[in-house]
Amino acid sequence: MAWGSLAALFLDAAQPCAPDAEVAAYAALAQECGGLVLDVMCGWGRVLAPLAGQGVKIHGVDQSAAMLARCEEKVAGATLFRQDATQMNLPFRYNCAFVAGGAFGLVTDPAAAAALLEGIRAHLVPPGRLLVDCRVPGNDRQRLAAPLVEVRMVRLADCSQIVVRSETTWTPEARLARAQHRYAQRRGAERIAEEHETIRSTWYAPDEILEIVRAAGYRDVAIGPAAGVAEDGEAYAVGARL
Repeated sequence: MAWGSLAALFLDAAQPCAPDAEVAAYAALAQECGGLVLDVMCGWGRVLAPLAGQGVKIHGVDQSAAMLARCEEKVAGATLFRQDATQMNLPFRYNCAFVAGGAFGLVTDPAAAAALLEGIRAHLVPPGRLLVDCRVPGNDRQRLAAPLVEVRMVRLADCSQIVVRSETTWTPEARLARAQHRYAQRRGAERIAEEHETIRSTWYAPDEILEIVRAAGYRDVAIGPAAGVAEDGEAYAVGARL
């Protein structure tokens, strides 16, 4: 499911930009590869915006119009494409591409995950580089006997606030998580908007993702440290090239 407008507002307010260390890791990748960079499932520009601010030539692709609107506000004139990343058909070719923030886990269908990796490969020019940030939730979360309920809140510049109530159910034997989010925007006692969404995600052990990336036609596939830090559980990255 594509993220809606309240989700985009909430996530952008909660973390407008990635931490410096994460941005630095992708900036180093861009500098090493040179040329044009593709941020796959770029969201609200959490990584894309600071990289563009450093002069990196970068494009973004995401299926959520609301997320891309937030990204455009951050980077005037950004080259962004509204497409499902598993069915990409972009008019450019890239020296490197990355999937940041564990977004790869939002592609829960194995066939779609393979299509995503193959689609990225088709948009790279030799010796194009790929970096996929992966997350594995902590065992304590996976083994919860009941749904995990969390409530978070952010304040916006217009003095309103968005509260999101999340209820996440884990199915560890299938490596699936199902999160139901309810976003409510208020200004004082006034309710401005409400939004509901259900997000499904999955996760892979390092040896599994290595095989998936190799099967998609990449070489020199290896596990390395993640650019970002997981709030809970394990974070790692898969690097590869054409």
